[in-house]
Amino acid sequence: MSIDAAAFKKGMRHLAASVTLITTRHRELRGGLTATAVCSVSAEPPQLLVCVNKTASAHDPIGDAGFFCVNVLSPQHRKLAERFAGMDGVEGDDRFLDMGEWSSLSTGAPVLKGCPVSFDCRLVTRVAAGTHTVYIGEIVDLTLDPTAPALLYADGMFVHGDALKKAIQAA
Repeated sequence: MSIDAAAFKKGMRHLAASVTLITTRHRELRGGLTATAVCSVSAEPPQLLVCVNKTASAHDPIGDAGFFCVNVLSPQHRKLAERFAGMDGVEGDDRFLDMGEWSSLSTGAPVLKGCPVSFDCRLVTRVAAGTHTVYIGEIVDLTLDPTAPALLYADGMFVHGDALKKAIQAA
């Protein structure tokens, strides 16, 4: 027998993770969501996975498009993280308007400029897992800025990656 959802959520608050925007484009409409459930799968071929709630507005467009981009956010993107998490009431393609500078790479998925890294992925596998779908993508392109700090999420709060690095160095 499994634990209840509330206990699971309380436990998961102790698992710090990078904050990402998972983005896609299906036909002419862009979609995306804020997520921390992202993980590397394989180096050869380079793959990662993202876990997307089946009720998320970007869920079906990711599957229909067959590609997505994982944009690892920096602290300057906190407002975008909140927007794509649904905290300001803006939905769908409108989430991309008036915030962030967007481009694309090989697949055509939206890529946010100023990220430590953005992984452009071609969808290779999907697995239903309870309330979510696990999408596995092969990384076909990326942008990398090793000087940009990451925005982290832990214990229900956004945490600046540089602040964490300084705390670890001081310990």
